[in-house]
Amino acid sequence: MPFIKRVDPFKLPIASRNALIAPFQVMEMMKTASQWQMAGEDVIHMSIGEPDFTAPPSVQQALLQAVAEGKTAYTPALGIPSLREAIAQFYQDRFNIWVDPARIVITAGASGAMLLGLATLVGQGDEVLLPDPSYPCNRHFIAVVGATAKLLACGPEQRFQLTATQLTSHWSEKTRGVLIASPSNPTGTTIAWPELQAIQEEVIKRNGFLMVDEIYQGLRYEQTLGNTPKSALSLEQADQNVIVLNSFSKYFNMTGWRLGWMVLPSVMLPNIEKLAQNLFICPSALAQQAALACFRTDSLAIYETRRLQFEQRRNYLLPALASLGFKIPVAPDGAFYIYADTSALAPSSETLANRLLDNAKVCIVPGKDFGFAAPEQYVRFSYATSLARLEEAVERMRRVL
Repeated sequence: MPFIKRVDPFKLPIASRNALIAPFQVMEMMKTASQWQMAGEDVIHMSIGEPDFTAPPSVQQALLQAVAEGKTAYTPALGIPSLREAIAQFYQDRFNIWVDPARIVITAGASGAMLLGLATLVGQGDEVLLPDPSYPCNRHFIAVVGATAKLLACGPEQRFQLTATQLTSHWSEKTRGVLIASPSNPTGTTIAWPELQAIQEEVIKRNGFLMVDEIYQGLRYEQTLGNTPKSALSLEQADQNVIVLNSFSKYFNMTGWRLGWMVLPSVMLPNIEKLAQNLFICPSALAQQAALACFRTDSLAIYETRRLQFEQRRNYLLPALASLGFKIPVAPDGAFYIYADTSALAPSSETLANRLLDNAKVCIVPGKDFGFAAPEQYVRFSYATSLARLEEAVERMRRVL
């Protein structure tokens, strides 16, 4: 009879890497907000990064048609060819660049894309450079594949974005690549094109990869940097070491549909395909069929109208928040976030966020969600809600502050 070691009380052997994963603070704030709502309070959400718009009618109709036609079977692991071709045409029309559809992989959201990309490129003992602040899940994806996220403090003087100079100073023998976002969550800032070119040049010198999160690429506003919005795929030699992530969640207003894509160097495709086959089998068949309608002329017109509404909200909030005592060190030119300095209002951004939730019923996110560079000094406001609700939120905060 085999030896059995009895454990009393019974405990499952939880993997040690779980200790590296911090709670997602925005979801923790949402829990408290939900408790207030269950108690009958009206909470205005300026926390979660989810558009208040839903998919346009043509996309909804495409979904219903796909259901009626029984298009629910497994698809190829890399996505249906027609959608990969539609995305390639979108890059041609929007950025005047041609991307081979074979390099486009449809994924289960941008999160699925990032997991596949990192699992292919990094492993135990490797490290990846990221800006601080940045989207919190990024560093946790890196931890899950056994690598280390090396966060580099990026202050307002550099638009909260990584620079080529920082990259050269912090690249080590363990570094395999760089993960950046433009526009960024939580700051809404973009990387100036010359800086992005310089970053890629330094990465190429070191035989590394450059992964660029462009899920907010469609939500760009002022041309504050004096250039036309470009995708990182426009970089020279982008097909050699650049991986671009995108999603149907933000610009295309399909958050719960869980569909995204990535554009890869061809050399990565065999490994990405076998990982996708094993980890996901395929992206949602119905979501893929519906997403084809995103690129129709009528759908794109709706998205452009909504982009302008986001810009209107941003233009209202920037001076409104300043009038409340928040300092906006860098005006965002993309996404739907404002990263605001709270040092004139409270010693701790977390204390302030909790105060506003409890007393104004306005939910925002403290900076500790996004990294370790002065998180107690900043909060993130999301303006992915109607202008009328934003105006009410400002008045509520004014009464409390």
